[in-house]
Amino acid sequence: MGSNDHYLEEAPAHHATVEAFWMDKTPVTNEQFRRFVEATGYLTIAERPLNPENYPIDLGAKPEMLAPGSIVFKKPPHRVDLRDHFNWWTYAPGASWRHPLGPGSSLKKRMARHPVVHIAYEDAEAYANWAGKALPAEAEWEFAARGGLEGAVYTWGDEFAPNGKMMANTWQGEFPIVNLLTDGYERTSPAGSFPPNGYGLYDMAGNVWEWTTDWYQERGKAANSCCASFNPKGGEKEASYDLRTPQIRIPRKVLKGGSYLCAPNYCLRYRPAARIAQQIDSGTCHQGFRCIVRA
Repeated sequence: MGSNDHYLEEAPAHHATVEAFWMDKTPVTNEQFRRFVEATGYLTIAERPLNPENYPIDLGAKPEMLAPGSIVFKKPPHRVDLRDHFNWWTYAPGASWRHPLGPGSSLKKRMARHPVVHIAYEDAEAYANWAGKALPAEAEWEFAARGGLEGAVYTWGDEFAPNGKMMANTWQGEFPIVNLLTDGYERTSPAGSFPPNGYGLYDMAGNVWEWTTDWYQERGKAANSCCASFNPKGGEKEASYDLRTPQIRIPRKVLKGGSYLCAPNYCLRYRPAARIAQQIDSGTCHQGFRCIVRA
């Protein structure tokens, strides 16, 4: 697991062992999630009223923004400071899995096979329980993503575009202002549009970030014993909070896989070792999940 060659949160590279499991071949699609909603009447977090007590005005929350919604990417008109993600992320009231770009957008027939997005952790967990499945631990997800290629940079090998062939839905060009669309997609792509990895799994790189059950910790930790490295469940809930914003006590889980918004100049994270933290109460327009069944 992990890598010593890229971002600090991936290091150190270390060995881990997981028991056998089956994994969905693709991320959960809009069509699959719709069946779950129709069967259960489930409302995602993005569709529920917000509790003002959780968003104090003295911490900068604007009362007019406390409406159901989610986080949407908005391409800036010019080059911006990459240290400030508010230059391209905006909270869009009315955005949800049904309206991925906000009010006025909808799921057209052609998007039935696209990964469902704007999914918070609770939403993914609810679907998994309904389907009789589970969400993967980070170690399980990373093992599956590697497809048998231990130590390879990508899910398909060490070369980003072998023989000029695009292998995943990512951002080509200068993020966040120029997307060359070399892979043919500006946003999500239908699940399974690119070649599978060695285990027959699609979209384990790019397209949408995927939830795991692990609480996030700042640095990957090498296991100190065989017991600690067997079916590891990394991190502790209390350690998952963002230390840069101690006043906001929302725990974070690990996301894996990268998305269509990952680019070499900003987020080279469409790799098995890559990982980021995501607050469990939030979904975004590039965030989905897939499920597993343990043997």
